[in-house]
Amino acid sequence: MSAGAETGEAAARALLAALRADPSRAAILTDVDGTLAPIVERPEQAVVPARATELLAALSERFGLVGCISGRPAPEAKHLVGVDGIAYAGNHGFELLLPGEPGPQLDPAVAGRERDAAEFVSGLDQAELEAAGLRREDKGPIQALHWRGAGDERTGEARAREIAIEAGRAKLEPRWGRKVLELRPVGGGGKDAAVAALLATDGVKAVTYAGDDRTDLDAFRRLRELREEGQLETVLCVGVDSAEGPEELASDSDLVVDGPAGWLSILEELAG
Repeated sequence: MSAGAETGEAAARALLAALRADPSRAAILTDVDGTLAPIVERPEQAVVPARATELLAALSERFGLVGCISGRPAPEAKHLVGVDGIAYAGNHGFELLLPGEPGPQLDPAVAGRERDAAEFVSGLDQAELEAAGLRREDKGPIQALHWRGAGDERTGEARAREIAIEAGRAKLEPRWGRKVLELRPVGGGGKDAAVAALLATDGVKAVTYAGDDRTDLDAFRRLRELREEGQLETVLCVGVDSAEGPEELASDSDLVVDGPAGWLSILEELAG
């Protein structure tokens, strides 16, 4: 490890100590797939380790805020994680499901346009999508096209890139993830908006956020903006490394850990 890396690691550990020093004024925010749950071929196969569920439940009793920010619909993320007393931002910030609320609240910025992405995808040639190895996931205001596990993933990605251009012309916003294209209404959601909404709670001054994908970098950026604006004092961005992660993950993170097991060890440290 280089001297610079050692310095960065020491600084990150100091930030972790700051979070633990005053947990009532600190928040723990985390992505789900690829961060808590290992990436699998199909979303329905994902499993959050029981120890991660136990730790999040325990941390929610000590920390001012614990929340999961997921690309899944908020109720689905809650079911997967299995913890009732924490906050969930679903569909990359289009939905907020706060503790005690019966259902998620949709971002008002997309009112009247909730079905735009679904109607666009329904208008595509479904047989051609299947032939290209693209699987549709209907997430309400967001539609996802996956090519993980396709017979020829390169063909699937190439067709997804063509669809992204078509979607842009249809006034939808394409977002790229790990072997997935998501199509959403323009102007709403985003993990950056999600973290800002969750942190509107008075009293939280220190935050750690962990994520593994490009959309998580948006959350990193927004947290640092909130720190620069004086709304936060401490921000620790944890990148969860993988072979498929974006190249910028390492440079945009304060601390990089090796896969979900690495993030689990940080949760253990915060709970200790």
